[in-house]
Amino acid sequence: MDLRQLRNFVAVAEELHFGRAAARLFISQPALSFDIKKLEEQLGVQLLLRTNKSVALTPAGQVLLDEARNLLLQAEQARRLTLRSAQGALGRVRVGFVSSMLYQGLPAAVRRFEAEHPGQEVVLQEMNSAEQPQALLRGQIDVGLAHRGIVPAGLVSERLRADPFLCCLPPSHPLAGRERVDLSELRDEPFILFPRNVSPHYHDLIIARCVGAGFSPQIRHEARLWQTIVAMVAHDMGVALLPEPLCRAWSPQVSCVSIEQPGGPSEIHALLMEENPPRAARLFLDVLRAATAGEGDTTPLITP
Repeated sequence: MDLRQLRNFVAVAEELHFGRAAARLFISQPALSFDIKKLEEQLGVQLLLRTNKSVALTPAGQVLLDEARNLLLQAEQARRLTLRSAQGALGRVRVGFVSSMLYQGLPAAVRRFEAEHPGQEVVLQEMNSAEQPQALLRGQIDVGLAHRGIVPAGLVSERLRADPFLCCLPPSHPLAGRERVDLSELRDEPFILFPRNVSPHYHDLIIARCVGAGFSPQIRHEARLWQTIVAMVAHDMGVALLPEPLCRAWSPQVSCVSIEQPGGPSEIHALLMEENPPRAARLFLDVLRAATAGEGDTTPLITP
């Protein structure tokens, strides 16, 4: 099993169509079919279920797809790191992050860190909060930027940001444009929320805010991404509670209104190995802290 075989398999697994996968890879369909069959013979398992009309992954194929993506990413990073080393570069900082950090200072921190440390590059890997601790323990990332959660032994966590939630409303909503709103005024509104298995922290935090205001939210729609939630609110499909930086980022597509009742904020935590974290990871966190200074409630991170 080599990288070429893995690339071919990933293409077929993502397209679920040999013709489209072959066109994507710029090879013939018979050659691709032969290569996948050879891979299955080498592994001794069936990876794909083929009929005249469809292609589907077997359970073993799904496992290989996940692992193959990781291996191909690591191979590409190794290639790039080798080239940078040959050009005089020193290394990289692998950062796992939740998508909301794109609106909370992360892009600016990456630019500044690479400008101040020309021998280093930052490699971003989007991961949910549950994935990041294990990625750190396995050595797949050097620093994590996650929502608040249980931190396994061997890691340390320190709060980087704490932002209030705002009501995210369609521009045409009767409460839009108000300076503040009592959360109980949304008791009859359809809510848009993360599925709990995707983000238990946010799901439970938002439910708790509503229960604290005296009602259980009517969850009409579920979405996996902040961007999707905002788009659905903008299309008048419901209301949502969003961290302030995210809600403001998409204004005026939606109306952002402060909440009367106090409640738990949206927290971002920096995760590091407890023993001997890479110095570059510490330096990057210092830059990230400076980039987010003045944007919500921040607390000092670990210092070198």
